[in-house]
Amino acid sequence: MNYNTTRDALILPEYGRNVQRMIKYAIGIEKRDERNKAANAIIELMGQLNPHLRDVEDFRHKLWTHLFLMSDFKLDVDSPYEIPKIENLQEKPKKVNYPSSKFKYGHYGKYTSKILKESANIKKEEENEFLTRSMANFMKKQYLMHNNDAVENNLIAENLHELSDGNLTLENPDSLTPTSSLLKTLGINNNTNHKRSNKGHHKKRKYKRN
Repeated sequence: MNYNTTRDALILPEYGRNVQRMIKYAIGIEKRDERNKAANAIIELMGQLNPHLRDVEDFRHKLWTHLFLMSDFKLDVDSPYEIPKIENLQEKPKKVNYPSSKFKYGHYGKYTSKILKESANIKKEEENEFLTRSMANFMKKQYLMHNNDAVENNLIAENLHELSDGNLTLENPDSLTPTSSLLKTLGINNNTNHKRSNKGHHKKRKYKRN
């Protein structure tokens, strides 16, 4: 009985062992014309076994690359594409540095900080007031997305003033959109946490039979 552990390792298991056997047989064909015919027949079979590759751009090029890879680059045939080199396929991708950016209040997001920094360029009072109110409400909404219990308007006003380097000042924090309205737009039920906290206090009553 033959076990997989005693057989040749499958280079690309998705094509199966029979395809790999066909490729091995094609390598041993002496006449080049017959090898070419065998290679093209194998390519057609590989395409039928993996129809999802048809959605890949230039999928036949990919099939030919797989063919040479499974032959350990020993199959000498006329390919319609440039035969890949094993060194190129084994080349490790270059390390991509992960962008790192530090900002004080993560729940507001880095773009919020960038927008507030740009507020220094606003000179018109009307535009300044509009940006102040818009960004304050946006920050309050962002805060509630991370902490849906409650938020103090004064805290939002302080953070707004700090992150804008003092360029934006919310004179009346109580003028912000009510928390209950923002929670509705976020699809958060502000009574949920209250119900959960009270759930543990309810005890089942026991009744004695007379």
